[in-house]
Amino acid sequence: MEIIRYHTRETRIPQVGVRDQGLVFSLPDVPSLAALLALPVEEIKRRTAERESSRPVAAADVAVLPPIDGRTEVWAAGVTYFTSREARVEESERSSDVYRQVYEAERPELFFKSAAWRVAGDGQTIAIRADSVLDVPEPEVALVINRFGEIAGYTACNDVSSRSIEGENPLYLPQAKVYLGGCALGPAIRPAWEIADPYNLSIELAIYRDGVIAWQGRASTSALRRKFDELASFLLRADIYPDGVILATGTCLVPPAPFSLADGDVVAVTVGEIGVLTTDVVRGLDRMRAAFDRQRPNGS
Repeated sequence: MEIIRYHTRETRIPQVGVRDQGLVFSLPDVPSLAALLALPVEEIKRRTAERESSRPVAAADVAVLPPIDGRTEVWAAGVTYFTSREARVEESERSSDVYRQVYEAERPELFFKSAAWRVAGDGQTIAIRADSVLDVPEPEVALVINRFGEIAGYTACNDVSSRSIEGENPLYLPQAKVYLGGCALGPAIRPAWEIADPYNLSIELAIYRDGVIAWQGRASTSALRRKFDELASFLLRADIYPDGVILATGTCLVPPAPFSLADGDVVAVTVGEIGVLTTDVVRGLDRMRAAFDRQRPNGS
């Protein structure tokens, strides 16, 4: 069972529903995902089980939207896998000790990634910056956290990054990470109560160029240095999220330099028990702005 945000071809008005066994059931009295994440997990569980009053539609007849809306934000954790630590050290000759230290430190690296309205979904478009020369997708498991700090579910995240900008100076991280087209989530939210072991989820990354695989890799959340609850607790120490928050938990797959994303690439992030998040790549703000305008349904 998956929680999705979607629209039908007839209305193109975003709705929230449950996708199960090829059918989509709308959730009664749930106007948005933000409203759902304002509820305790036990209430979310009860609401997603209420399907009797909903007339299902075929999953093939709906368009799935990014699983985020309203005031829900996306945050991210960095350097939570050894692979990520080594990649940051490689790209940052003058400040490599920063990444070694944060990997071992008690306090994790956490940073703002995206507002809901900027997030791309499955089948949509991500971007690489025109002023960057080394860009990579970063496949991650993302925690879906409600307003009470409970982990309500999991989704896949592509934390697109400019390695050349961050590598020049760690203080440039917001420019390397936060821009239109820099974040994708999806394809859906898998409820936490349906994942038996979140520390044994496979993560795969495949980058297609001209129809063939240009780079691929496979890893697992078993290599994660920190626990999900630990990351969530640091995020919630001094802030509130009335409509919940999405927290990407760091990457364990980074294509080594000099590999870089290119205009026209297709990126597939696959997380076991969650699904496949596929996006195409454009370069520069103008092309991303045009794609962004095309893929926004009414009311999103």
